Amino acid sequence: MARPVLPSGRREFRYGRSFFLQRLILFSLLAVLILGFLGLLISTPTVWVAALGVVFAVYIVVWGISPLLTAHRLTMARLILRQGWYFRAAFPLREIESASKFEGHVPLGLRASVARGRLYVTGSQVGLVAVKVRNPRRFWAVLGASADEIVFDVDAPDALLEVLGARTASLAPVEPKRADTYLRD
Repeated sequence: MARPVLPSGRREFRYGRSFFLQRLILFSLLAVLILGFLGLLISTPTVWVAALGVVFAVYIVVWGISPLLTAHRLTMARLILRQGWYFRAAFPLREIESASKFEGHVPLGLRASVARGRLYVTGSQVGLVAVKVRNPRRFWAVLGASADEIVFDVDAPDALLEVLGARTASLAPVEPKRADTYLRD
């Protein structure tokens, strides 16, 4: 569900959390099993087990807990998509060509379909929204893949599309072929 309007006109839209909760539990169990195996069954130096424990803890915080703490944001001028602390993409509303509900099966997590020019920022199979941008962008979080369509999920897709439509309609029209600013036509 959409959160209340923030003071500066920003709106936050939560996304599906079940995939990230499952991933957090799986990573935590795997870390405990590996550390328990190394610490109890094999005579591994304590410093190595502690160092590996720190690496696992950082990994679990960044890829397991941080997606549970973030939400997508719509400001007066930008759509900001987040997935934890490891992915953030801001799209100026002027760059958004169209936005609509997306029907179909999508991969969960942060994935790119290079052949389709599509980026998936999903945590759920429901509440999917597709945003088409005017110019393709590269996303380094998915190894520099280029995409001009972004598919993401929100808990309230109708509310997002309504607010996004109202904000893009209130923007001044773009003049694709205008006179040169120095009048050198």
